[in-house]
Amino acid sequence: MRTVREFPGQWRPNQASSVALFEQLRLQVIHLVDSGELAPGTRLPAVRALAETLDVAPHTVARAYKELEAAGVVATHGRNGTVVCALDDRLGGLAAAAAAYAVAAKSQGASFAEAVKLLAAAYDVP
Repeated sequence: MRTVREFPGQWRPNQASSVALFEQLRLQVIHLVDSGELAPGTRLPAVRALAETLDVAPHTVARAYKELEAAGVVATHGRNGTVVCALDDRLGGLAAAAAAYAVAAKSQGASFAEAVKLLAAAYDVP
């Protein structure tokens, strides 16, 4: 595992934003992972260290990390830290859910276009 010393770099959460601080951090990590700036295996800073750097409460960072882990973006290994997951690991659960959805849609007689339309409508729900 490698550590990226520059994370979070110059990025800081916008304290005046209506978007919660943990959500801003979560979205920033996802952006960096999706863009390849945070490669699989990259170790993120410890919760307390990142909280101090970002001038936020440790709970803010812990919540962002917890939600990122639930989404499969990162994995936390206790004292060994939080690391970025490979895309295959991230999408494994989603692929299984998609397969189950496809089976359910077919069994109810939905066409592919109808199934996609339902998925698109569900995806846009806040």
